[in-house]
Amino acid sequence: MIDVDKLKSLIELMVEHGLSEVDLRDDQQTVVLKRPIAGGVMADQPIVQVAAPPVATAAAPAPAAEPGAAAPADDDAGLEAIVSPMVGTFYSAPDPESAPFASVGSRVGPDSVVCIVEAMKVFSEIKAEVAGVVERVLVKNGDPVEFGQKLFMVRPAG
Repeated sequence: MIDVDKLKSLIELMVEHGLSEVDLRDDQQTVVLKRPIAGGVMADQPIVQVAAPPVATAAAPAPAAEPGAAAPADDDAGLEAIVSPMVGTFYSAPDPESAPFASVGSRVGPDSVVCIVEAMKVFSEIKAEVAGVVERVLVKNGDPVEFGQKLFMVRPAG
């Protein structure tokens, strides 16, 4: 089992020394840590890649809509949700100066990165896993997100 305190120490050393990747292996364990490199560009692969099945949730009462707010769930007919595979902070772009990975009207494919979710200083690229056009972005940059929370609504291609 991986010692979380040692893992945190490794992450602190990465940050302190400006490293973008650490790869440690022994007979029993392999630990590979990657983080964004200078300029906010992601390293080759995200640190954590989690695949989660869509989560069915019980219907909750909808809050009162504000002017300009996202359309109600009834308009979701024919759309597919891209959901967060983890708890963390939603980032729409690799850094504050960059354009968002995906916005309303963007065409995405199954391997298109649509956002980053950060948890405990670990930045994970989230892929669309569906081909189509982004109809709605349901989360604002910097918002906290929950496991299974809808992030984007996509009209599937076809």
